[in-house]
Amino acid sequence: MKSFLEKVKKYFTDFGTAVVKGNIWTKLSLIIIGMGYIGNGQIVKGILFSLAQLGVFAFVGKFCAPYMAKLSTLGTVQRKEVFDPLTFTKTVNKYDNSLLILLYGVVGIVIIFAFILFYIHNMKAVYKIQLARKNREHINTFAEDVKSLFNNKFYITLLALPSLGVVLFCIIPIIFMAAIAFTNYDKGHMPPDKLFTWVGFKNFVDLFTTSSTITFGYAFVRILAWTIIWAVLATITTFIGGVLLAMFINHHDTRCKKLWRSLFVITIAIPQFVTLLLVSKMFADNGIMNTFCKNVGILSLFKNMGLLSSSAKFIPFLSKPGWAHVSIILINIWVGVPYLMLTATGILLNIPSDQLESAKIDGASNFQIFWKITMPYILFVMGPSLVTSVIANINNFNVIYLLTNTYKTTNMSFANSNAKEVDLLITWLFSLTNDYNNYKMAAVIGFITFIISATLTLLTYSRMIKGDKEEVFQ
Repeated sequence: MKSFLEKVKKYFTDFGTAVVKGNIWTKLSLIIIGMGYIGNGQIVKGILFSLAQLGVFAFVGKFCAPYMAKLSTLGTVQRKEVFDPLTFTKTVNKYDNSLLILLYGVVGIVIIFAFILFYIHNMKAVYKIQLARKNREHINTFAEDVKSLFNNKFYITLLALPSLGVVLFCIIPIIFMAAIAFTNYDKGHMPPDKLFTWVGFKNFVDLFTTSSTITFGYAFVRILAWTIIWAVLATITTFIGGVLLAMFINHHDTRCKKLWRSLFVITIAIPQFVTLLLVSKMFADNGIMNTFCKNVGILSLFKNMGLLSSSAKFIPFLSKPGWAHVSIILINIWVGVPYLMLTATGILLNIPSDQLESAKIDGASNFQIFWKITMPYILFVMGPSLVTSVIANINNFNVIYLLTNTYKTTNMSFANSNAKEVDLLITWLFSLTNDYNNYKMAAVIGFITFIISATLTLLTYSRMIKGDKEEVFQ
């Protein structure tokens, strides 16, 4: 943290030095960023930078500034239609659109922030050129600068487009979503017919409130707990299943290894949504699994064990809390194990053979070899993948939604919050937006989900994956 603050301090200190000690051309760069290059003989570069500055000013001034001016209120003029009895036509007033105001306002702020960083960097670059010229050092021409972008600075060329994509498709949507969480954007405030406005932290308070009218707090705690349990169990079960399956197939006593691998790879070739939809029908209340369980006496057995009421006519695999939670985890094992099996197979084939041989010579049992060598090596290699899997399962929309799309809750506290017992945060968010147009609460849940995912990622990478075990497996 200290080194970061020192870098930030140096960043602005260098800028201040360039402003104070710069010559007239460097100081003119405070107004027109290309003047410093023009004054130092880089005419083409100076003109291009000046045109870029003009383009930013023109775009922000024409498209963003009018909306940014209304960001504090998100609009005050509501859409109205006025009927003209003389012409028998309807005219629409010049109204505000809160959604466009927020969107273009966020885009404008991001562009201005990016330009400020570029502006500071430009001043320091111009000052360096000034010093180089003073010391009679070589100053690159425009052609040399372009050539360097395909040689020693080719990484900049490669990263330019992906970086722009990150800004457009990640940073701006995240900021936009976070801003929505502080508004009253819902079914009753839908642009362009209606306006929405800022409400501060009210939505966050509602998310943790449980009362006779607001039950988001009740639903949120339970859905968050299920989301974490699901993410951990879904990752662990598929990981363990994949490793054990890979070890079974790769065991020297196992025959037809290629056949076994091919059978499980086929399950990967089938689109996941097809498998999940088919399985959801199989485990439905009147599906083939319930028919089978009834015919072979499993339904009666569960009744006798007290797991089902005596009047039950089916096993609620995907229609009741508890049953549905367990069924989802078990079904996910079938869906996820083949992927982990292939990954684990590749890792098992690359375990250093000298370590295995040394362990056998020292008298280690098969279990000891697995526990002390094989598993640590697999965890070392797959550590980043497991972290990614946990985060992916927190946001695993397909499995939950496709298996439980017909689930109906009987708990009014869940129903009042437009939630279900089997929902993850991501499926709850989807339901709030797609079915109920409650964008404000969906944005709050999305914001919380982002915080949870980011925190888990940072903690696991910093504590579990330290990168200090390379020498152990060399």
